[in-house]
Amino acid sequence: MQLHPPRIGFWILLGLIFVLTGCHFPQALPQELPHSKQRQTDIAGILNPAQLETPQVTATPTVDLPIPAREITPIHSMEGEYIYVTQQGDTLPTLAKRFDVSMAEIRAEVDLDSTKLLPIGLPLQIQHSLDAILPYHSPIFPDSEVIYGPTVQGFDVEAYAESAGGFLTSYQEELRGEILSGPEIVRLVALESSINPRLLAAFLEYRSGWVLGHPPGAVKDPFPIGFGANDRGLYNELMITAKLLAQGFYGWRDGSQTDLNFFGGSRARLSPGLNAGSTAIMHLFATLHDQEAWEDKLFGANSFLLFYQGLFGDPWSRAVEVEPYLLSTIEQPVLTLPFSIGERWSLTGGPHITWQTGTPWGALDFAPITGEPHCVVSKSWVTASAPGLIVRSERNVVAIDLDGDGDEGTGWVLIYMHIADDQRIAVGTGVGQDEPIGHPSCEGGTSSGTHVHFARKFNGEWMGVGDPLPLFLSGWRVYAGESLYVGTLQKGEQIVTSRPDGSSGSTIIRDK
Repeated sequence: MQLHPPRIGFWILLGLIFVLTGCHFPQALPQELPHSKQRQTDIAGILNPAQLETPQVTATPTVDLPIPAREITPIHSMEGEYIYVTQQGDTLPTLAKRFDVSMAEIRAEVDLDSTKLLPIGLPLQIQHSLDAILPYHSPIFPDSEVIYGPTVQGFDVEAYAESAGGFLTSYQEELRGEILSGPEIVRLVALESSINPRLLAAFLEYRSGWVLGHPPGAVKDPFPIGFGANDRGLYNELMITAKLLAQGFYGWRDGSQTDLNFFGGSRARLSPGLNAGSTAIMHLFATLHDQEAWEDKLFGANSFLLFYQGLFGDPWSRAVEVEPYLLSTIEQPVLTLPFSIGERWSLTGGPHITWQTGTPWGALDFAPITGEPHCVVSKSWVTASAPGLIVRSERNVVAIDLDGDGDEGTGWVLIYMHIADDQRIAVGTGVGQDEPIGHPSCEGGTSSGTHVHFARKFNGEWMGVGDPLPLFLSGWRVYAGESLYVGTLQKGEQIVTSRPDGSSGSTIIRDK
């Protein structure tokens, strides 16, 4: 039973077709905005001069960047090779893709394990393969400011919006049979997609003025951010924003995002010295603007980066407090299959996107084998794969915080979707491993049958099923196939193969 959250469609982005198996995404290609959406935001009345230091200016072959950028870049070009200092999240295979070399052409004074996260701060010698020093080579935004991670702690986006008093507070939208306010929608998208609510609020304000002001025509504007897709409203606009950020962020993590494709068709190679947070922001703005306008929106006098700093202070200062948060010593805690010992379930969905398009292939679908009618709330229980604290239980999603600090943005968090409303565990409940948390169902989005969707996050980052932090459940290792929903569970010589119809070969009986 594959996961199909409420909206299914195709997102065509600059000639690349992404199959949308995540949730709530419109179909249309974002268009350049009409003049009213292309405004140069006046931030003079927002910026607090006491918050701003003199912006760092970093030269590139094309532009000077008067932006609050990090002073040190991790890459230096020498004759015949690069000297690169590893950052959080780096692996040998992804560095090979970013530098366009083989893994054998990356050398260090220590042995490098291609299946693990690389130690942070390790100098590497990498053969020259790129033509020249690339433009836009300075990191411009921290990883921790993109994801719903440790820096979110203590920030209440609903309270922030209410205190700002803009149009957002009066906005309402019906979503899945429930009327939500504008601030509630921002919070929901942040939690569902694991994107930093500060970033969503700032981007919304930069594009629309909805957070701090009352723009003329806002009441009748179905596209406050300006994507102009088939599905209207704030929720869909923010979900597209989250998707584009995820594409840049996780594409950098896995090495698939090596170019910026600007609106209108031009392209620029991303410098290997960037970081996931920077490429997320760059990709988002490149989708909306041609290269000249993109440079202005990110590096001009009224840039989004200065605007963001004016709203929320220096993001790098917050990042220093929590980064690095992906260390080479991280290991997955012991996790069990999300159902009881001795029960028969089917692996109906192999590795697929954890939430929206752009997130890693980190989710699995399991369906109980009970003989019950199609798409009923099953009598079977979904169980906690590890002990922890229930930090979210709403809209058929349950989140278990394994470090028990009550913050979904820190440590390991397990996400269960399609948990029925009836008998779903309450927020604030402490659970032990294998204790029941709710019943699998079709609730919470379009589904082909009763099942539970299971995924992991660490410090706000969605985790894929493979290296460098492979998914193990009750001793079974998960392997992804060549396409979404295709994959296997393997333990010793035993192999379970995903099958959407739950047919022979997909059955798994938990034995420990």
